[in-house]
Amino acid sequence: MNSPQQLAEVLTSLRIGNQSYLIAFYEQNRDLFARWARRQHQLVPAVAHELLRTVLVDFYDQVADGRLTKLPPDVRAYVYGLADEQLRSASTTEILPKDEAGRRQQLLRLFRQLGLDCQKMLMYFYFRGYNFEKVAGKMGFANANVARMQKATCLRKLYELRMRSEAGTR
Repeated sequence: MNSPQQLAEVLTSLRIGNQSYLIAFYEQNRDLFARWARRQHQLVPAVAHELLRTVLVDFYDQVADGRLTKLPPDVRAYVYGLADEQLRSASTTEILPKDEAGRRQQLLRLFRQLGLDCQKMLMYFYFRGYNFEKVAGKMGFANANVARMQKATCLRKLYELRMRSEAGTR
């Protein structure tokens, strides 16, 4: 069990980009994780190792962008929980009906037509779950109100692209 002092040091080193803790964690827990993944989810070791790497990258992102402000006392249990959650969400996702899949593909094509700043803005807000303060910091805006207005502008642009696309197909 790690002391609170050690956990604080690990969190600080992760925030400044030092990934040595995660590399050591991966090396120490890789085989254990593979056994757990085989028993719980019938995964072969190679797939389990890839899942562990993916989950550790997600864990690092959570620490780096401030979503995780306190390191859990049992990091291994936390990482296993993230992996379990990821596997369960993947298995419960149903195949989309063709109409819905087509609509999503169209929106994705239109999204890619937006400028890079608008793409970043919408990704931060909708997919990463950042609040306007966090988006303002990431994008270099003066404050949350500027981020809010920029998001509205980007959504308007996406809406206009969609309307033009639908008008062109009629």
